[in-house]
Amino acid sequence: MGRWHDGWVTSSQLPTVTVAELPDGARPVDVREADEWLAGRAPSAVHIPMSEFAGRLAELPEDEDPLYVICRSGGRSARVVAYLVAQGYPAVNVDGGMQAWAQAGRPLVSDGPGQPEII
Repeated sequence: MGRWHDGWVTSSQLPTVTVAELPDGARPVDVREADEWLAGRAPSAVHIPMSEFAGRLAELPEDEDPLYVICRSGGRSARVVAYLVAQGYPAVNVDGGMQAWAQAGRPLVSDGPGQPEII
C-alpha cells in the first residue's frame, strides 16, 4: 500500500474518500467521543471512540469492506485509518468528517432533545 514509515502509512498515501463518494448503505465507524456521538451522528454509524479503539477491534463490522472511518473533521479518523491499515485492515478516512457529512445534508440523529448537531 504505497510507502510505509515505521509501520505506518504516510499521510500522502492514506486512503481517503469524500462524503459524496461514500456508497449508499455505508456504515461509517465513528471514532468521536461519547458526547460528540450523542449530540449528532450518522444513523447507520458504528461507535468506537478513538480512546478505546485498540481494545475494541472485535467490534468492527465484519461485512464492511472497506471500513469508512469518520470523526468530527478528519484528523482523528486519519490516525485510526493509519493504525488499521498498518494492522492489515481495509480502511478509508472520510475527508472532512461529520462536519462535511452535515454540510452535505446527510441525515443526522441524536440521543438528546432538540436537533442533532456536530460538536
